[in-house]
Amino acid sequence: MSIKPNRGPSAYLKAIANDNSLPIEQAALDLWQKDLQNPLRWSIRPLLQFIFAMLLHLTWLVKRLPLPQFSAHTTLQRLICWFCTHFVSKEANLLILRHYATESNILNFLAANSGADSATPVQLYPKCIADMQHASFVQHDQELFRLFAELGRHQKPAEPLSSAALNWQHWQPLDMPQFQLEEKRSQCLDFETSHALFMCLFCLLLTREEYRDAINGFNLDQSIAIRIGHLVGDNSLTEMAYNKYPHYLVGPWNLGQRFLMHGFFTEHLYAYLQQRYSTEKNDV
Repeated sequence: MSIKPNRGPSAYLKAIANDNSLPIEQAALDLWQKDLQNPLRWSIRPLLQFIFAMLLHLTWLVKRLPLPQFSAHTTLQRLICWFCTHFVSKEANLLILRHYATESNILNFLAANSGADSATPVQLYPKCIADMQHASFVQHDQELFRLFAELGRHQKPAEPLSSAALNWQHWQPLDMPQFQLEEKRSQCLDFETSHALFMCLFCLLLTREEYRDAINGFNLDQSIAIRIGHLVGDNSLTEMAYNKYPHYLVGPWNLGQRFLMHGFFTEHLYAYLQQRYSTEKNDV
């Protein structure tokens, strides 16, 4: 038996590096590939996820008790941004910043093309970690709920909108150099390990209703995909949504995977729409 030294990505990682069956921008794919190869992801993450999953469910139980509710949004934001600045890897931070922009673009596209003139565009496009103290993680969820409330009941159009009829007025294509990050030697935690450390903090420093709404907001991914699919005439978009059935409320079980798959959903749908946007601009 021969021992072969580890010399780069595994065969599987090399395979998915070239798989574009689901639309995804190369910049996002490169960041994720590098994050997957973070050694801490395969060593300390499983242990931390196990410990903090138990702590999360304990915190969730305490918050569900008939006790006075409290929240500390400012403290939550400052702690997360401090942690991102000092301990979260550059790749994971860039994925977080991208997520704000991808979801904001998707929601603004949906609003602009749904005939809801009263819907206010989402303005969450942070360019650095410090911006996230204002482009709040809490506001990120609340803006989604606000927009859905303003859009009202969905009415499937008789015919999909033509390319010329699609409204891109609030669309902001992502440009990676616009994100400003100063890398530190202490920044070594991958995306999923970082989220495992954040989970309990969110549960503790939000009210029980805010936290329950936040962890169930992922299930609106299916609704977003259905609505945009009707607008552009592509019902296959619902296959991108892992989180489904928004009327069925869930607790924090399997939260890490649901959170991650929500991020993939926005990256896939953003890339799909960006391709259409680029094609339309090139045809003009």
